Amino acid sequence: MHKGLFITFEGTEGSGKSTQILRLESRLRKLGHAVRVLREPGGTPLGEEIRHTLKHSPANRGMTPEAELLLLNASRAQLVREIIRPALEAGEIVLCDRFLDSTIAYQGYGREMPLPAVHSVVALAIGGILPDLTLLLQVSVSISESRRATRNLAEPILRDHFENSDRAFFERVELGFQAIAASEPDRIQVVDGGADADQVEREIWAVVSNRFNKLSTSD
Repeated sequence: MHKGLFITFEGTEGSGKSTQILRLESRLRKLGHAVRVLREPGGTPLGEEIRHTLKHSPANRGMTPEAELLLLNASRAQLVREIIRPALEAGEIVLCDRFLDSTIAYQGYGREMPLPAVHSVVALAIGGILPDLTLLLQVSVSISESRRATRNLAEPILRDHFENSDRAFFERVELGFQAIAASEPDRIQVVDGGADADQVEREIWAVVSNRFNKLSTSD
C-alpha cells in the first residue's frame, strides 16, 4: 500500500484533460501538497521518445495495432517503475494525463483488438499500480471534433497518428470509455467535459475533496 495518491485523467481527444489536470495541480499545491504531473505516453526520457514515435513520426504511418499496443505499454512500464511507484512511495500526489483506461478504450475498443490480450499487456506494464481515482471527462464525438479543429487553427499543426483516425474509431473509443466506467464505478468518476471549464474544475474538486478529505486542508 503506497503512502501517496494516484489520480488519473481520461477521455477522448478534446475532452479538456490537459486544462483540468493543471488546474487541479495548482489547487493542490496551494494547499501545500507535493504534486507530480505526468502524461502518457511519455513522462520519462525513454517514454518521450516512444511518444514521438507513436504520435508524430512519419515512420508510424504503417504502424500495426499490435505494435501500437506494445509501444504504449513499454512507455508505461518505464513510467511506473521510474517515476510513479517511487513518487507514491514517497507520499506524493501523482496526477497522470491518461493511464491504463486509455489503452483499453483506444486499442481494445477503437482498434478492435482482443480485450483479453490488451488487458494482459496492460497488467504487465502497470505492475500492480492502479489509480486511486480516475476522472473521466466525457464529451460527445461532435464536441471532440469541434475542439480539435479549433485547437489546430490556434496552434501549429503537428501531425498526430491518433487524431488522424476516422470518426468511427472515436465513436468506438467513446463506447469503450462508457463500458469501462460502468464496470468500475467505485474508481471511475464521470465528469461532463462539455461544460464550461470553470464548472468542470468545480465538479472535479468536489469529487476529489469528497473522496479524499485530507486534501482539503493544508499540511
